[in-house]
Amino acid sequence: MAALRLKAVAGIVLCLFFARINGLSAAGQTTTKAKNGMVVSSSMIASEVGRNILRTGGNATDAAVATAFALAVTLPAAGNVGGGGFMVYHGADGEITSFDFREKAPLAAGPDMYLDQDGNVRDNSNHAGLLAVGVPGTVAGLYLAHQRLGSKPWAELVEPAVRLAEEGFELTWGIYTDATGRLKPRFKKYPSTTKVMYKSDGDFYEPGELWQQHDLARTLRRIQQQGPDGFYKGETARKLAQFMKNNGGLITEADLAKYRAIERKPVHGTYRGYDVYSMPPPSSGGVVLIEMLNILESYDLKKMGHNSALYLHLVTEAMRRGFADRALFLGDPDFNPEIPLEKLLSKSHAQQQRTNIALSVASKSDSAMATQPEEGTHTTHFAVVDSDGNTVSLTYTIEYWYGTGIIAEGLGFFLNNEMGDFNAVPGLTNSKGRIGTAPNLIAPGKRMLSSMTPTIVAKDGKPLMAIGSPGGRTIINTVLQVILNVLDHGMNIGRAVEAGRIHHQWLPDVTVFEPWSMSLDSQRLYKSMGHNLREKPYGGQGRAMGILINYADGVLEGAADTRSQDGGAAGF
Repeated sequence: MAALRLKAVAGIVLCLFFARINGLSAAGQTTTKAKNGMVVSSSMIASEVGRNILRTGGNATDAAVATAFALAVTLPAAGNVGGGGFMVYHGADGEITSFDFREKAPLAAGPDMYLDQDGNVRDNSNHAGLLAVGVPGTVAGLYLAHQRLGSKPWAELVEPAVRLAEEGFELTWGIYTDATGRLKPRFKKYPSTTKVMYKSDGDFYEPGELWQQHDLARTLRRIQQQGPDGFYKGETARKLAQFMKNNGGLITEADLAKYRAIERKPVHGTYRGYDVYSMPPPSSGGVVLIEMLNILESYDLKKMGHNSALYLHLVTEAMRRGFADRALFLGDPDFNPEIPLEKLLSKSHAQQQRTNIALSVASKSDSAMATQPEEGTHTTHFAVVDSDGNTVSLTYTIEYWYGTGIIAEGLGFFLNNEMGDFNAVPGLTNSKGRIGTAPNLIAPGKRMLSSMTPTIVAKDGKPLMAIGSPGGRTIINTVLQVILNVLDHGMNIGRAVEAGRIHHQWLPDVTVFEPWSMSLDSQRLYKSMGHNLREKPYGGQGRAMGILINYADGVLEGAADTRSQDGGAAGF
Protein backbone atom coordinates (compact mmCIF):
# COMPACT_ATOMS: atom_id res chain seq x y z
CA MET A 1 0.00 0.00 0.00
CA ALA A 2 2.85 2.36 0.86
CA ALA A 3 4.40 1.74 -2.56
CA LEU A 4 1.09 2.45 -4.27
CA ARG A 5 0.70 5.68 -2.32
CA LEU A 6 4.22 6.76 -3.30
CA LYS A 7 3.47 6.04 -6.96
CA ALA A 8 0.25 8.03 -6.74
CA VAL A 9 2.02 11.01 -5.17
CA ALA A 10 4.78 10.80 -7.77
CA GLY A 11 2.16 10.78 -10.51
CA ILE A 12 0.47 13.87 -9.11
CA VAL A 13 3.81 15.69 -8.83
CA LEU A 14 4.68 14.83 -12.43
CA CYS A 15 1.27 15.99 -13.65
CA LEU A 16 1.65 19.30 -11.84
CA PHE A 17 5.21 19.67 -13.15
CA PHE A 18 4.22 19.16 -16.77
CA ALA A 19 1.17 21.36 -16.32
CA ARG A 20 3.51 24.15 -15.18
CA ILE A 21 5.80 23.50 -18.14
CA ASN A 22 2.91 23.89 -20.54
CA GLY A 23 1.59 27.00 -18.79
CA LEU A 24 -1.56 25.24 -17.62
CA SER A 25 -1.27 25.80 -13.89
CA ALA A 26 -2.71 29.29 -14.16
CA ALA A 27 -5.99 28.16 -15.68
CA GLY A 28 -8.59 28.68 -13.01
CA GLN A 29 -6.01 28.78 -10.20
CA THR A 30 -4.36 32.19 -10.16
CA THR A 31 -7.06 34.39 -11.71
CA THR A 32 -9.22 36.24 -9.19
CA LYS A 33 -12.43 37.90 -10.35
CA ALA A 34 -14.34 40.85 -8.90
CA LYS A 35 -16.80 43.48 -10.13
CA ASN A 36 -16.20 46.67 -8.18
CA GLY A 37 -12.48 47.04 -7.58
CA MET A 38 -9.25 45.12 -7.23
CA VAL A 39 -5.69 45.35 -5.92
CA VAL A 40 -2.97 42.84 -6.82
CA SER A 41 0.36 42.97 -4.99
CA SER A 42 3.18 40.83 -3.57
CA SER A 43 1.56 40.93 -0.12
CA MET A 44 -1.98 39.71 0.37
CA ILE A 45 -2.22 41.82 3.53
CA ALA A 46 -1.34 44.98 1.57
CA SER A 47 -3.73 44.02 -1.24
CA GLU A 48 -6.53 43.78 1.31
CA VAL A 49 -5.61 47.21 2.72
CA GLY A 50 -5.96 48.72 -0.74
CA ARG A 51 -9.16 46.79 -1.42
CA ASN A 52 -10.68 48.16 1.79
CA ILE A 53 -9.91 51.71 0.70
CA LEU A 54 -11.75 51.02 -2.57
CA ARG A 55 -14.65 49.44 -0.72
CA THR A 56 -15.09 52.55 1.44
CA GLY A 57 -15.26 54.91 -1.53
CA GLY A 58 -11.61 55.60 -2.31
CA ASN A 59 -10.39 55.77 -5.89
CA ALA A 60 -7.49 53.90 -7.53
CA THR A 61 -4.89 56.47 -6.45
CA ASP A 62 -6.12 56.39 -2.86
CA ALA A 63 -5.83 52.60 -2.85
CA ALA A 64 -2.37 52.79 -4.41
CA VAL A 65 -1.12 55.11 -1.68
CA ALA A 66 -2.53 52.90 1.08
CA THR A 67 -1.19 49.73 -0.54
CA ALA A 68 2.29 51.20 -0.99
CA PHE A 69 2.56 52.24 2.66
CA ALA A 70 1.19 48.86 3.80
CA LEU A 71 3.82 47.10 1.70
CA ALA A 72 6.48 49.11 3.54
CA VAL A 73 5.38 47.19 6.64
CA THR A 74 4.43 43.75 5.32
CA LEU A 75 7.04 43.39 2.55
CA PRO A 76 10.16 45.03 4.02
CA ALA A 77 12.34 43.35 1.42
CA ALA A 78 11.00 45.61 -1.34
CA GLY A 79 8.03 47.65 -0.12
CA ASN A 80 9.48 50.85 1.18
CA VAL A 81 9.66 54.40 2.36
CA GLY A 82 13.45 54.19 2.00
CA GLY A 83 13.53 53.74 -1.79
CA GLY A 84 11.74 55.05 -4.86
CA GLY A 85 9.86 54.16 -8.00
CA PHE A 86 7.31 55.06 -10.65
CA MET A 87 3.53 55.17 -11.08
CA VAL A 88 1.49 55.21 -14.30
CA TYR A 89 -2.17 56.30 -14.20
CA HIS A 90 -4.98 55.96 -16.76
CA GLY A 91 -8.26 57.52 -15.68
CA ALA A 92 -11.67 56.37 -16.81
CA ASP A 93 -12.08 59.92 -18.15
CA GLY A 94 -9.06 59.49 -20.43
CA GLU A 95 -6.51 61.37 -18.30
CA ILE A 96 -3.13 59.66 -18.55
CA THR A 97 -0.07 60.64 -16.52
CA SER A 98 2.87 59.28 -14.57
CA PHE A 99 4.85 60.10 -11.45
CA ASP A 100 8.62 59.81 -11.13
CA PHE A 101 9.88 59.34 -7.58
CA ARG A 102 13.15 57.64 -8.43
CA GLU A 103 15.95 58.09 -5.90
CA LYS A 104 18.67 60.70 -6.48
CA ALA A 105 22.41 60.79 -5.96
CA PRO A 106 23.41 62.80 -2.89
CA LEU A 107 24.88 66.27 -3.47
CA ALA A 108 28.31 65.00 -2.41
CA ALA A 109 28.31 62.17 -5.00
CA GLY A 110 30.54 62.09 -8.08
CA PRO A 111 31.39 59.88 -11.09
CA ASP A 112 34.55 58.38 -9.55
CA MET A 113 33.29 57.95 -5.98
CA TYR A 114 33.51 54.15 -5.97
CA LEU A 115 36.89 53.73 -7.69
CA ASP A 116 40.22 52.74 -6.18
CA GLN A 117 43.57 54.05 -7.43
CA ASP A 118 43.56 51.44 -10.22
CA GLY A 119 40.14 52.51 -11.50
CA ASN A 120 38.28 49.48 -10.13
CA VAL A 121 35.16 49.52 -7.94
CA ARG A 122 36.19 49.19 -4.28
CA ASP A 123 34.70 46.15 -2.54
CA ASN A 124 31.29 46.36 -4.22
CA SER A 125 30.91 49.76 -2.52
CA ASN A 126 28.31 50.91 -5.08
CA HIS A 127 25.96 48.17 -3.82
CA ALA A 128 27.06 47.62 -0.20
CA GLY A 129 27.11 49.98 2.77
CA LEU A 130 25.84 53.50 3.24
CA LEU A 131 27.73 54.93 0.25
CA ALA A 132 25.32 52.94 -1.92
CA VAL A 133 22.20 54.74 -0.62
CA GLY A 134 20.34 57.16 -2.89
CA VAL A 135 18.06 59.91 -1.55
CA PRO A 136 14.65 58.19 -1.12
CA GLY A 137 11.69 59.34 -3.22
CA THR A 138 8.71 57.15 -2.28
CA VAL A 139 7.03 59.45 0.24
CA ALA A 140 7.29 62.48 -2.06
CA GLY A 141 5.96 60.50 -5.04
CA LEU A 142 2.96 59.05 -3.24
CA TYR A 143 2.09 62.47 -1.84
CA LEU A 144 2.33 64.13 -5.26
CA ALA A 145 0.08 61.47 -6.81
CA HIS A 146 -2.40 61.89 -3.96
CA GLN A 147 -2.46 65.68 -4.29
CA ARG A 148 -3.16 65.38 -8.01
CA LEU A 149 -5.57 62.46 -8.12
CA GLY A 150 -6.56 61.30 -4.64
CA SER A 151 -9.97 61.78 -3.01
CA LYS A 152 -9.68 60.54 0.57
CA PRO A 153 -7.71 62.38 3.28
CA TRP A 154 -3.99 61.57 3.32
CA ALA A 155 -4.05 60.60 6.99
CA GLU A 156 -6.76 58.00 6.37
CA LEU A 157 -4.63 56.32 3.70
CA VAL A 158 -1.50 56.04 5.85
CA GLU A 159 -3.40 54.86 8.96
CA PRO A 160 -3.62 51.15 7.99
CA ALA A 161 0.18 50.98 7.62
CA VAL A 162 0.67 52.69 10.99
CA ARG A 163 -1.62 50.14 12.63
CA LEU A 164 0.11 47.19 10.94
CA ALA A 165 3.47 48.39 12.20
CA GLU A 166 2.27 49.35 15.67
CA GLU A 167 -0.08 46.47 16.44
CA GLY A 168 1.81 43.95 14.33
CA PHE A 169 0.76 41.27 11.87
CA GLU A 170 1.25 37.54 11.66
CA LEU A 171 4.72 36.94 10.28
CA THR A 172 4.68 35.40 6.82
CA TRP A 173 6.74 32.45 5.65
CA GLY A 174 8.43 34.70 3.11
CA ILE A 175 9.91 37.05 5.72
CA TYR A 176 10.74 34.12 8.03
CA THR A 177 12.66 32.36 5.26
CA ASP A 178 14.67 35.51 4.55
CA ALA A 179 15.60 36.26 8.16
CA THR A 180 16.53 32.69 9.08
CA GLY A 181 18.21 31.75 5.79
CA ARG A 182 20.91 33.19 3.55
CA LEU A 183 20.19 36.80 4.59
CA LYS A 184 20.70 36.19 8.32
CA PRO A 185 24.46 37.01 8.30
CA ARG A 186 23.71 40.25 6.47
CA PHE A 187 21.07 41.31 8.97
CA LYS A 188 23.22 40.33 11.97
CA LYS A 189 26.04 42.54 10.66
CA TYR A 190 24.18 45.73 11.60
CA PRO A 191 22.96 46.32 15.20
CA SER A 192 20.22 48.69 14.00
CA THR A 193 18.89 45.93 11.71
CA THR A 194 19.21 43.18 14.31
CA LYS A 195 17.17 45.27 16.75
CA VAL A 196 14.20 45.34 14.35
CA MET A 197 14.43 41.92 12.72
CA TYR A 198 15.15 39.74 15.78
CA LYS A 199 13.97 39.31 19.35
CA SER A 200 16.10 40.49 22.26
CA ASP A 201 17.46 36.94 22.68
CA GLY A 202 18.60 36.88 19.03
CA ASP A 203 15.95 34.46 17.79
CA PHE A 204 13.63 35.39 14.95
CA TYR A 205 9.86 35.36 15.08
CA GLU A 206 8.09 32.21 13.96
CA PRO A 207 5.60 32.19 11.06
CA GLY A 208 2.21 33.21 12.40
CA GLU A 209 3.73 34.98 15.40
CA LEU A 210 2.88 38.66 15.90
CA TRP A 211 5.65 40.94 14.55
CA GLN A 212 5.57 44.56 15.66
CA GLN A 213 7.76 47.37 14.27
CA HIS A 214 7.48 50.30 16.69
CA ASP A 215 10.20 52.53 15.19
CA LEU A 216 8.62 52.19 11.76
CA ALA A 217 5.20 52.97 13.23
CA ARG A 218 6.56 56.24 14.64
CA THR A 219 8.15 57.12 11.28
CA LEU A 220 4.89 56.42 9.48
CA ARG A 221 2.92 58.43 12.04
CA ARG A 222 5.07 61.49 11.31
CA ILE A 223 4.41 61.01 7.57
CA GLN A 224 0.70 60.60 8.30
CA GLN A 225 0.51 63.81 10.32
CA GLN A 226 2.94 66.04 8.40
CA GLY A 227 2.96 64.68 4.84
CA PRO A 228 6.36 64.78 3.10
CA ASP A 229 7.70 67.15 5.76
CA GLY A 230 7.35 64.28 8.20
CA PHE A 231 10.02 62.44 6.23
CA TYR A 232 12.19 65.01 4.45
CA LYS A 233 12.36 67.45 7.37
CA GLY A 234 12.16 67.33 11.14
CA GLU A 235 12.88 64.30 13.32
CA THR A 236 13.12 61.69 10.58
CA ALA A 237 15.46 63.79 8.45
CA ARG A 238 17.67 64.61 11.44
CA LYS A 239 17.93 60.99 12.53
CA LEU A 240 18.68 59.73 9.02
CA ALA A 241 21.30 62.43 8.34
CA GLN A 242 22.98 61.80 11.71
CA PHE A 243 23.04 58.03 11.07
CA MET A 244 24.68 58.70 7.70
CA LYS A 245 27.26 61.04 9.19
CA ASN A 246 28.13 58.64 12.01
CA ASN A 247 28.59 55.66 9.68
CA GLY A 248 30.23 57.06 6.53
CA GLY A 249 27.17 57.83 4.40
CA LEU A 250 26.64 60.91 2.23
CA ILE A 251 22.98 61.88 2.62
CA THR A 252 22.42 65.10 4.58
CA GLU A 253 19.39 67.06 5.74
CA ALA A 254 19.96 69.33 2.73
CA ASP A 255 19.71 66.32 0.38
CA LEU A 256 16.40 65.32 1.93
CA ALA A 257 14.93 68.83 1.96
CA LYS A 258 15.86 69.32 -1.69
CA TYR A 259 14.19 66.13 -3.02
CA ARG A 260 11.15 66.55 -5.30
CA ALA A 261 9.02 64.01 -7.16
CA ILE A 262 8.06 64.86 -10.76
CA GLU A 263 4.90 64.34 -12.78
CA ARG A 264 5.89 63.30 -16.29
CA LYS A 265 4.15 62.53 -19.57
CA PRO A 266 4.14 58.73 -20.09
CA VAL A 267 5.71 57.26 -23.19
CA HIS A 268 3.11 55.97 -25.63
CA GLY A 269 3.14 53.36 -28.36
CA THR A 270 0.69 51.19 -30.23
CA TYR A 271 0.63 47.44 -30.80
CA ARG A 272 -1.91 45.73 -33.05
CA GLY A 273 -4.48 48.45 -32.39
CA TYR A 274 -3.87 48.68 -28.63
CA ASP A 275 -2.37 51.69 -26.87
CA VAL A 276 0.59 51.08 -24.57
CA TYR A 277 1.43 53.64 -21.86
CA SER A 278 4.51 53.24 -19.73
CA MET A 279 7.17 55.08 -17.77
CA PRO A 280 9.52 57.52 -19.51
CA PRO A 281 13.17 58.13 -18.51
CA PRO A 282 14.78 57.95 -16.04
CA SER A 283 13.09 54.58 -16.37
CA SER A 284 14.27 52.76 -19.46
CA GLY A 285 11.34 50.35 -19.18
CA GLY A 286 8.69 52.09 -21.27
CA VAL A 287 11.00 53.07 -24.11
CA VAL A 288 12.56 49.63 -24.48
CA LEU A 289 9.19 47.86 -24.12
CA ILE A 290 7.59 49.94 -26.88
CA GLU A 291 10.62 49.56 -29.15
CA MET A 292 10.48 45.76 -28.75
CA LEU A 293 6.73 45.69 -29.42
CA ASN A 294 7.25 47.81 -32.54
CA ILE A 295 9.88 45.36 -33.80
CA LEU A 296 7.64 42.33 -33.16
CA GLU A 297 4.46 43.84 -34.60
CA SER A 298 5.31 42.82 -38.16
CA TYR A 299 5.56 39.10 -37.33
CA ASP A 300 2.66 36.65 -37.00
CA LEU A 301 3.59 35.55 -33.50
CA LYS A 302 0.35 33.69 -32.84
CA LYS A 303 0.89 31.47 -35.86
CA MET A 304 4.40 30.59 -34.68
CA GLY A 305 3.04 29.25 -31.39
CA HIS A 306 3.71 30.33 -27.84
CA ASN A 307 7.34 29.77 -26.82
CA SER A 308 8.21 27.87 -29.98
CA ALA A 309 11.86 28.12 -31.05
CA LEU A 310 11.08 30.56 -33.87
CA TYR A 311 8.89 32.70 -31.64
CA LEU A 312 11.54 32.90 -28.93
CA HIS A 313 14.22 33.61 -31.53
CA LEU A 314 12.36 36.71 -32.72
CA VAL A 315 11.52 37.82 -29.19
CA THR A 316 15.21 37.49 -28.32
CA GLU A 317 16.27 39.57 -31.31
CA ALA A 318 13.85 42.31 -30.27
CA MET A 319 15.25 42.19 -26.72
CA ARG A 320 18.81 42.35 -28.02
CA ARG A 321 18.16 45.53 -29.98
CA GLY A 322 16.06 47.22 -27.32
CA PHE A 323 18.70 46.74 -24.65
CA ALA A 324 21.48 48.00 -26.91
CA ASP A 325 19.56 51.25 -27.42
CA ARG A 326 18.89 51.39 -23.67
CA ALA A 327 22.59 51.50 -22.94
CA LEU A 328 23.49 53.95 -25.66
CA PHE A 329 20.84 56.59 -25.15
CA LEU A 330 18.90 56.44 -21.87
CA GLY A 331 19.43 58.18 -18.53
CA ASP A 332 17.98 60.94 -16.38
CA PRO A 333 16.31 63.37 -18.85
CA ASP A 334 17.07 66.32 -16.57
CA PHE A 335 20.77 65.63 -17.20
CA ASN A 336 20.42 64.25 -20.75
CA PRO A 337 18.09 66.57 -22.70
CA GLU A 338 19.28 65.07 -25.99
CA ILE A 339 17.66 61.62 -25.47
CA PRO A 340 16.14 60.75 -28.90
CA LEU A 341 12.77 59.59 -27.53
CA GLU A 342 10.81 60.26 -30.71
CA LYS A 343 13.21 58.15 -32.76
CA LEU A 344 13.39 55.24 -30.28
CA LEU A 345 9.59 55.04 -30.03
CA SER A 346 8.97 55.29 -33.77
CA LYS A 347 7.76 52.57 -36.13
CA SER A 348 10.45 53.62 -38.62
CA HIS A 349 13.22 52.90 -36.11
CA ALA A 350 11.70 49.46 -35.48
CA GLN A 351 11.61 48.82 -39.22
CA GLN A 352 15.30 49.69 -39.44
CA GLN A 353 16.01 47.35 -36.53
CA ARG A 354 14.20 44.51 -38.31
CA THR A 355 16.29 44.78 -41.46
CA ASN A 356 19.15 42.74 -39.99
CA ILE A 357 17.06 40.12 -38.19
CA ALA A 358 17.35 36.72 -39.89
CA LEU A 359 14.53 34.23 -39.40
CA SER A 360 16.86 31.33 -38.64
CA VAL A 361 20.17 32.79 -37.47
CA ALA A 362 20.90 34.62 -34.21
CA SER A 363 22.53 38.04 -34.36
CA LYS A 364 25.75 38.62 -32.45
CA SER A 365 25.98 41.22 -29.72
CA ASP A 366 28.96 43.45 -30.45
CA SER A 367 31.00 43.86 -27.27
CA ALA A 368 32.17 47.23 -28.52
CA MET A 369 28.63 48.40 -27.91
CA ALA A 370 27.28 49.24 -24.48
CA THR A 371 25.35 47.24 -21.93
CA GLN A 372 23.92 47.75 -18.46
CA PRO A 373 25.27 47.98 -14.92
CA GLU A 374 24.20 45.35 -12.45
CA GLU A 375 20.67 46.05 -11.29
CA GLY A 376 19.00 44.42 -8.31
CA THR A 377 16.18 42.02 -9.11
CA HIS A 378 14.16 42.54 -5.94
CA THR A 379 11.65 45.26 -6.62
CA THR A 380 7.87 45.01 -6.13
CA HIS A 381 4.91 45.91 -8.32
CA PHE A 382 1.20 46.27 -7.77
CA ALA A 383 -1.86 47.11 -9.85
CA VAL A 384 -5.14 48.79 -8.88
CA VAL A 385 -8.47 49.29 -10.65
CA ASP A 386 -11.41 51.02 -8.97
CA SER A 387 -15.15 50.79 -9.62
CA ASP A 388 -15.05 53.57 -12.22
CA GLY A 389 -12.22 51.95 -14.17
CA ASN A 390 -9.46 54.32 -13.01
CA THR A 391 -6.26 52.31 -13.22
CA VAL A 392 -2.86 52.48 -11.51
CA SER A 393 0.30 50.54 -12.29
CA LEU A 394 3.05 51.17 -9.71
CA THR A 395 6.54 49.73 -9.29
CA TYR A 396 8.94 50.72 -6.52
CA THR A 397 12.13 49.33 -5.02
CA ILE A 398 15.06 49.52 -2.64
CA GLU A 399 17.21 47.68 -5.26
CA TYR A 400 18.49 44.45 -3.68
CA TRP A 401 16.22 42.27 -1.53
CA TYR A 402 16.18 44.41 1.66
CA GLY A 403 18.36 47.00 -0.09
CA THR A 404 21.61 47.53 1.78
CA GLY A 405 20.32 45.37 4.63
CA ILE A 406 20.74 48.42 6.86
CA ILE A 407 17.90 49.87 8.93
CA ALA A 408 18.51 53.45 9.99
CA GLU A 409 18.76 53.66 13.78
CA GLY A 410 15.43 54.60 15.34
CA LEU A 411 13.54 54.85 12.02
CA GLY A 412 12.59 51.24 11.31
CA PHE A 413 12.94 51.12 7.50
CA PHE A 414 15.56 49.54 5.23
CA LEU A 415 17.80 51.83 3.20
CA ASN A 416 18.15 51.32 -0.56
CA ASN A 417 21.34 50.59 -2.48
CA GLU A 418 20.17 52.28 -5.69
CA MET A 419 23.48 54.04 -6.37
CA GLY A 420 24.56 50.74 -7.88
CA ASP A 421 22.27 51.48 -10.84
CA PHE A 422 24.62 54.21 -12.02
CA ASN A 423 27.54 53.37 -14.30
CA ALA A 424 30.34 53.07 -11.76
CA VAL A 425 33.39 53.06 -14.05
CA PRO A 426 33.34 55.91 -16.60
CA GLY A 427 34.42 54.87 -20.07
CA LEU A 428 34.68 51.10 -19.47
CA THR A 429 32.32 48.88 -21.47
CA ASN A 430 32.90 45.16 -22.04
CA SER A 431 31.18 41.93 -23.04
CA LYS A 432 30.76 40.82 -19.41
CA GLY A 433 28.19 43.52 -18.75
CA ARG A 434 30.19 46.48 -17.50
CA ILE A 435 29.07 49.82 -18.92
CA GLY A 436 30.68 53.22 -18.91
CA THR A 437 28.54 55.27 -21.27
CA ALA A 438 27.85 58.89 -20.36
CA PRO A 439 24.03 59.14 -19.97
CA ASN A 440 24.03 57.16 -16.70
CA LEU A 441 27.22 58.36 -14.97
CA ILE A 442 26.93 59.61 -11.39
CA ALA A 443 26.28 63.32 -10.82
CA PRO A 444 24.98 65.21 -7.75
CA GLY A 445 21.17 65.24 -7.68
CA LYS A 446 20.88 62.91 -10.67
CA ARG A 447 18.39 60.06 -10.89
CA MET A 448 19.90 56.68 -11.77
CA LEU A 449 18.59 54.75 -14.79
CA SER A 450 15.99 52.11 -13.99
CA SER A 451 14.33 49.14 -15.69
CA MET A 452 11.03 49.45 -13.82
CA THR A 453 8.18 49.14 -16.30
CA PRO A 454 4.77 49.92 -14.79
CA THR A 455 2.52 49.71 -17.84
CA ILE A 456 -1.12 50.18 -18.81
CA VAL A 457 -2.52 48.76 -22.03
CA ALA A 458 -5.66 50.49 -23.34
CA LYS A 459 -8.19 49.98 -26.12
CA ASP A 460 -10.49 52.61 -27.60
CA GLY A 461 -9.49 55.14 -24.95
CA LYS A 462 -10.24 52.86 -22.00
CA PRO A 463 -7.68 51.07 -19.78
CA LEU A 464 -7.59 47.33 -20.45
CA MET A 465 -4.66 45.91 -18.49
CA ALA A 466 -2.29 47.06 -15.75
CA ILE A 467 0.91 45.05 -15.56
CA GLY A 468 4.40 45.22 -14.10
CA SER A 469 6.99 43.16 -12.26
CA PRO A 470 10.12 43.23 -10.16
CA GLY A 471 13.31 41.68 -11.53
CA GLY A 472 15.93 44.33 -12.32
CA ARG A 473 16.79 44.31 -15.99
CA THR A 474 14.46 41.32 -16.51
CA ILE A 475 11.46 43.52 -15.67
CA ILE A 476 11.15 44.88 -19.19
CA ASN A 477 11.23 41.43 -20.76
CA THR A 478 8.78 40.01 -18.23
CA VAL A 479 6.26 42.75 -18.98
CA LEU A 480 6.82 42.27 -22.72
CA GLN A 481 6.06 38.56 -22.55
CA VAL A 482 2.94 38.94 -20.39
CA ILE A 483 1.57 41.50 -22.87
CA LEU A 484 2.34 39.20 -25.81
CA ASN A 485 0.71 36.29 -23.98
CA VAL A 486 -2.53 38.26 -23.66
CA LEU A 487 -2.65 40.16 -26.96
CA ASP A 488 -1.10 37.60 -29.34
CA HIS A 489 -1.80 34.27 -27.67
CA GLY A 490 -5.20 35.02 -26.14
CA MET A 491 -4.30 33.92 -22.61
CA ASN A 492 -6.24 35.02 -19.57
CA ILE A 493 -4.27 37.13 -17.12
CA GLY A 494 -3.52 34.19 -14.81
CA ARG A 495 -2.04 32.02 -17.54
CA ALA A 496 -0.22 35.00 -19.07
CA VAL A 497 1.49 35.75 -15.74
CA GLU A 498 2.38 32.13 -14.97
CA ALA A 499 3.78 31.12 -18.38
CA GLY A 500 7.53 30.48 -18.62
CA ARG A 501 9.77 33.41 -19.57
CA ILE A 502 13.19 34.16 -21.07
CA HIS A 503 15.59 37.09 -20.75
CA HIS A 504 18.23 38.56 -23.06
CA GLN A 505 19.83 41.96 -22.43
CA TRP A 506 22.28 42.42 -25.33
CA LEU A 507 25.40 41.78 -23.26
CA PRO A 508 26.40 39.28 -22.06
CA ASP A 509 25.20 37.49 -25.19
CA VAL A 510 23.22 34.75 -23.49
CA THR A 511 19.54 33.90 -23.07
CA VAL A 512 18.52 32.97 -19.54
CA PHE A 513 15.41 30.79 -19.45
CA GLU A 514 13.08 29.33 -16.87
CA PRO A 515 13.23 25.54 -17.17
CA TRP A 516 9.49 25.25 -17.87
CA SER A 517 9.57 27.91 -20.60
CA MET A 518 11.09 25.76 -23.37
CA SER A 519 10.67 22.13 -24.35
CA LEU A 520 13.82 20.12 -25.06
CA ASP A 521 13.06 20.21 -28.78
CA SER A 522 12.64 23.98 -28.68
CA GLN A 523 15.92 24.31 -26.81
CA ARG A 524 17.74 22.28 -29.47
CA LEU A 525 16.23 24.29 -32.32
CA TYR A 526 16.86 27.59 -30.55
CA LYS A 527 20.52 26.73 -29.94
CA SER A 528 20.93 25.53 -33.53
CA MET A 529 20.17 29.10 -34.64
CA GLY A 530 23.27 30.27 -32.74
CA HIS A 531 21.76 31.38 -29.43
CA ASN A 532 23.55 30.72 -26.15
CA LEU A 533 21.28 29.29 -23.45
CA ARG A 534 21.61 29.27 -19.67
CA GLU A 535 18.97 27.89 -17.35
CA LYS A 536 17.93 30.21 -14.54
CA PRO A 537 19.67 28.69 -11.50
CA TYR A 538 16.93 29.24 -8.91
CA GLY A 539 13.45 30.65 -8.57
CA GLY A 540 11.79 32.26 -11.54
CA GLN A 541 11.98 35.43 -13.58
CA GLY A 542 10.12 38.26 -11.90
CA ARG A 543 6.87 38.25 -9.98
CA ALA A 544 4.35 39.87 -12.31
CA MET A 545 1.19 41.39 -10.87
CA GLY A 546 -1.62 42.26 -13.26
CA ILE A 547 -5.27 43.14 -13.69
CA LEU A 548 -7.27 42.70 -16.90
CA ILE A 549 -10.55 44.57 -17.30
CA ASN A 550 -13.02 42.23 -18.99
CA TYR A 551 -15.54 44.72 -20.36
CA ALA A 552 -17.61 42.01 -22.08
CA ASP A 553 -18.38 40.23 -18.81
CA GLY A 554 -18.20 43.32 -16.60
CA VAL A 555 -15.54 41.86 -14.31
CA LEU A 556 -11.98 42.55 -13.23
CA GLU A 557 -9.57 39.64 -13.54
CA GLY A 558 -6.44 39.81 -11.39
CA ALA A 559 -3.41 37.57 -11.07
CA ALA A 560 -0.66 37.53 -8.46
CA ASP A 561 2.33 35.61 -9.79
CA THR A 562 2.88 32.38 -7.85
CA ARG A 563 6.61 33.11 -8.06
CA SER A 564 5.78 35.46 -5.16
CA GLN A 565 5.41 33.67 -1.80
CA ASP A 566 3.08 36.13 -0.09
CA GLY A 567 1.29 37.79 -3.02
CA GLY A 568 -2.41 37.94 -3.63
CA ALA A 569 -5.30 39.62 -5.44
CA ALA A 570 -8.04 41.26 -3.36
CA GLY A 571 -11.26 42.43 -4.97
CA PHE A 572 -14.88 43.08 -4.06
